Amino acid sequence: MQTTAVQPKNQLYPVFLKLERLSVLVIGGGHVAREKLESLLSNCPEAKITVVAAFFRETTRDIIAGYPNCVAVEKAFDPADLEGKDIVIGATDDRELHISIKALAAERNILANIADTPALCDFYLGSIVQKGQLKIAISTNGKSPTAAKRIKELLNDALPAEVDELLENLHQIRSSLAGDFLDKVQRMNAITRPMVEQEDARKGKKWKRIASYSTMGFVLMLLGHFVFSYLPLKAIGDSMTGWYHNLGPNFILMILAGFLAQLVDGALGMGFGVTSATVLLSAGVNPAAISGSIHTAEMFASGASGYSHYKFGNVNKKLFRALVIPGVLGAVAGAVMLVYLGEKYGNYIRPVIAVYTLFLGIKFILSAFRESGRARKFRRFSLLAAVGGFFDSFGGGGWGPIVTTTLVNSGRSHRYVIGTVSLTEFFVTLASAFTFFQLLGITHWQTILGLIIGGCIAAPIAAKLAGKLPRKMAFILLGILVIFWSIRILVKLF
Repeated sequence: MQTTAVQPKNQLYPVFLKLERLSVLVIGGGHVAREKLESLLSNCPEAKITVVAAFFRETTRDIIAGYPNCVAVEKAFDPADLEGKDIVIGATDDRELHISIKALAAERNILANIADTPALCDFYLGSIVQKGQLKIAISTNGKSPTAAKRIKELLNDALPAEVDELLENLHQIRSSLAGDFLDKVQRMNAITRPMVEQEDARKGKKWKRIASYSTMGFVLMLLGHFVFSYLPLKAIGDSMTGWYHNLGPNFILMILAGFLAQLVDGALGMGFGVTSATVLLSAGVNPAAISGSIHTAEMFASGASGYSHYKFGNVNKKLFRALVIPGVLGAVAGAVMLVYLGEKYGNYIRPVIAVYTLFLGIKFILSAFRESGRARKFRRFSLLAAVGGFFDSFGGGGWGPIVTTTLVNSGRSHRYVIGTVSLTEFFVTLASAFTFFQLLGITHWQTILGLIIGGCIAAPIAAKLAGKLPRKMAFILLGILVIFWSIRILVKLF
């Protein structure tokens, strides 16, 4: 009889310490000590920490200087430094010193963590995911800190920042409940159960959608058979040939602009307007016609994208309400200004827009090399939306680069930012397209058609690239593309 080997389990027991009530000693002043301090202080800024080292790097000193309860002592470690301490962390590159620290800490019943030496550790500093009041600690039992770090990044993206609001709401509900402990648990279970049931119902709707799309496809097939059975195909072909010759010599370039724009936008979640604007500017298209065409074509894609995000629960309604009205007003103002300035000063506006797209291209490349900073509060949503909407209309693009990147860099959930900004973008592009239509009519329909055709061709390719192209490489490629087209326009103009 064959027996299955029992896999060893992670026997660590996770706890959450109130560091502000404990006294911590960190030994070391280099890169390892800095990482330990960042982990401790980012989770508990009020932690009481003494750092002892014969030498301190400037980066380590900078961190210590920012926290009043963190003290640096520049001297060699002495056993007396352990007096009155609850936790000690060894963060040097001296193995013999680490062994000595562990032995001294054990004699005094002090818990010790020795960097990169699991055998000498009483506890590990795991990777930590924090969303407001929610905190999740991740441990691989010392096997792979890198794996713990990657899981942390995954959970940071998956958990929305709004989960803190959910916890606060549940706390208020729990505080208002009367009765004994068992009764409170049962009532809280009844309140939270629909959250799980909603996800199950969403999965069930998948097959309903498949059935609906299959039925729709069959109906369209029958309709197509009926139409082509009773209409003269030769006459249609002759009409289409004549119509094609009326599209103009730049129609292929319009398709190329739509193709490149959708390829970039599908892979990065932004860049449709910037990419198509730079290509169309090089073709000599009027600036107002460029922006009107882009927004009319983009309206179809943003409408479908926004609706999908809304159906899948990727939209933060509070953020949407803060963005939509200022964004629409900014888009209308940008469209009106471009039309009236474009008629008089078209030759002057073209280089201004080229410089603007050149700036965005440089910004993309800089973003590729910029590390994600610590999450920070951002409150000026109305101003951000108004500026994004204005430049989106006036420059033919910029809503995504301005609004999306600002909100993501402020620490908000990437999923909810993309979903909310995509839904808002539909109303912004609708307002912009409607304004251009009222002021210009549809004289630029060839450009619109070319953008739509090029975008449809690129859509499946972009879908395959989405998520596979590394963020850094994608931003660099987009930046180079936009800078190249912008410089080409400026060279031709000057």
